[in-house]
Amino acid sequence: MSPSRKRAAVDHVVEELGVTERRACRVIGQHRSTQRKPHTRRDDEDAVTIAITRLAERFGRYGYRRITALLRDDGWHVNEKRVYRIWRREGLKVLVLTPTLVRPSCDFSGLFK
Repeated sequence: MSPSRKRAAVDHVVEELGVTERRACRVIGQHRSTQRKPHTRRDDEDAVTIAITRLAERFGRYGYRRITALLRDDGWHVNEKRVYRIWRREGLKVLVLTPTLVRPSCDFSGLFK
């Protein structure tokens, strides 16, 4: 279960059953610091996501590590773990090239008369 769903579950248990937040967090398995600290989204998250998807479309064979290097070359201050998290969230994959199977040409002219 995600932390946001656990946060909602703890709030529900505290409201409905009247138990303390400490006990509800212990039962549900949510850390109290996660319960109290609101999730904040970075200001440049959308811009970084757009930059990552554009680079992934342009360089289909590059993985998240090389995309991170390209972003840093462009002046972005990004962490490899952050790029990987966005990479997975957006469902990006590296283009896998399948080798073409070369079959020898069969010449049956010598078998039949």
